[in-house]
Amino acid sequence: MDGQKKAAFVAVLGRPSVGKSTLVNAICGQKVAIVSPVPQTTRNAIRGIYNGEKGQLVFVDTPGRHRSEKKLNKKLISVSDRSMAETDLILYVLDASRPPGPEEEAIAMALAPFTGKIAAAINKIDSGDADPGVLKAFLREHFPPAPGSGDDSLPWVEISALEKRGIGELLALLFDMAGSGEPFYPEDYYTDQEVGFRIAEIIREKAVQRLREELPHSIYVDVADLEFHPGAEGPVEGGRLWVRAFIVTERESQKGMVVGKGGAMIKAIRQAAQKDLDGIFDWKIDLDLRVKCAKDWRHNDKILKRLIDR
Repeated sequence: MDGQKKAAFVAVLGRPSVGKSTLVNAICGQKVAIVSPVPQTTRNAIRGIYNGEKGQLVFVDTPGRHRSEKKLNKKLISVSDRSMAETDLILYVLDASRPPGPEEEAIAMALAPFTGKIAAAINKIDSGDADPGVLKAFLREHFPPAPGSGDDSLPWVEISALEKRGIGELLALLFDMAGSGEPFYPEDYYTDQEVGFRIAEIIREKAVQRLREELPHSIYVDVADLEFHPGAEGPVEGGRLWVRAFIVTERESQKGMVVGKGGAMIKAIRQAAQKDLDGIFDWKIDLDLRVKCAKDWRHNDKILKRLIDR
């Protein structure tokens, strides 16, 4: 049994901005999920794949869970709920620099039915405000051990996703919990995202990092056209992918903020996205980036379904 490979899907859950996406990227060694200081940047279940000597773990990065009656937030919570129910394991990520509050209480309640398949990662132990002891007490209170066991029912590891500390210990814990099985993906895969989706997410990350106040939540990215031109040396080497994409705002008045004075903002977004994309793909990306408006798109069920349920 010890020589058998392990395989599991692992849902990554937690409050907004606890470092879930940073952790998935650190584990996979590649940029899988976009990262920004803006809460609830992640809008989909993003899969990152780790392959090691013990087997394969497929991490499903989910949107941060917080309480709101807005239609978009309810859709994001549904993504998280599905991941909890459908995956083999759950990795509950907590922020050691923030004391638990009502949102953390709500997450613990949602996780309670899945106690047997949960591990916790207490993140941001590198922060000067870190107090992992408070979170350990919170976990003991909400996930008590079985009577007479004397052990904590919820195993945890202290980590710093930013500094990549504790990642090996966390992976060892998850492999111990995983069942035996064949890998779900080839060993050279680190994500299963489609090209168009990855491009849209990178553009959105660069826009979110540069735009202010509420605007990051009011935009999405629509990749309208992809056209590949093979290189002279073969279908990949020297090839170029032409992309036309739109940053879509919720109101006409927001378009000017995305474009910026003299086009400076959209140029900066395009150049930053282009740099990341050239590092991700094996071919050169030619990015044609524009702005358009889809009025009140966050209340449009058809658009929300297309963006979140893909």
